[in-house]
Amino acid sequence: MKTTFLVLGLWLGGGVLNMVLAAEMTSASRFDVTIQSKVAQVTTKKEFRNVQGYVEDGIVTLTGNVDLYQQKLDATKKIRKLANVQGVRNLIAVNGNVSDAQLTAALDRKLYYDRLAQDNVFNYVTASAENGVITLSGETRNEFDRDSALWLVDNTAGVKDVIDNIKVAPVSIFDDKIRIGALRAIYRDPVLSRYAIDPAKPIRIVVDRGHLSLYGTVASNLDKQVAGIRAAQVFGAFTVQNNLQVEKKS
Repeated sequence: MKTTFLVLGLWLGGGVLNMVLAAEMTSASRFDVTIQSKVAQVTTKKEFRNVQGYVEDGIVTLTGNVDLYQQKLDATKKIRKLANVQGVRNLIAVNGNVSDAQLTAALDRKLYYDRLAQDNVFNYVTASAENGVITLSGETRNEFDRDSALWLVDNTAGVKDVIDNIKVAPVSIFDDKIRIGALRAIYRDPVLSRYAIDPAKPIRIVVDRGHLSLYGTVASNLDKQVAGIRAAQVFGAFTVQNNLQVEKKS
């Protein structure tokens, strides 16, 4: 008798479970139709004219192609905001066939002259390319400057994907004092003052928990040595790392 009740209970329980699953599937299918229509509205926009979206169980799969990596990111953001979307699978390809050497050169220049960054002299970000995939390294003073660097890269033609290895320095009044001290010591030095004319500020000053590092390129070994000496005289700096490069004479 116990066995009979057990089997009956399992059968009834299984039946209830199947009913619940069927109801969920019906609900999901109903939502899929609604989501599909909203996805179609997004893909009618000019930047997504070659993008298609397929919905299944609330998951949207995007395919097709766009001109910029930023547009690929934007497509995901817009779809995620739609009601009842459970997730986005972004398989969109980015157009363009730019060599890694060309990409690296273009990005180095953009990052060097980043106009949106708040304190570019206190940032040092480098880009390397492999099959259109860009890896960003270095350190910025704050998150805004990191986001500025990412925006520049995301909107560069030929970029297929971006790996963000940029470190954001911790907030520190102590470090800020070292930054300002190093800025004044280096750019007011008679030997180095000509670098202050360059809006990109080629001698970059990176400070992290009291440790001061110099990056960039200068015209001579003398300039590199003088910059290192001035940095070493900054009050509060625990260590100084002189990573300045000297221009190669053609």
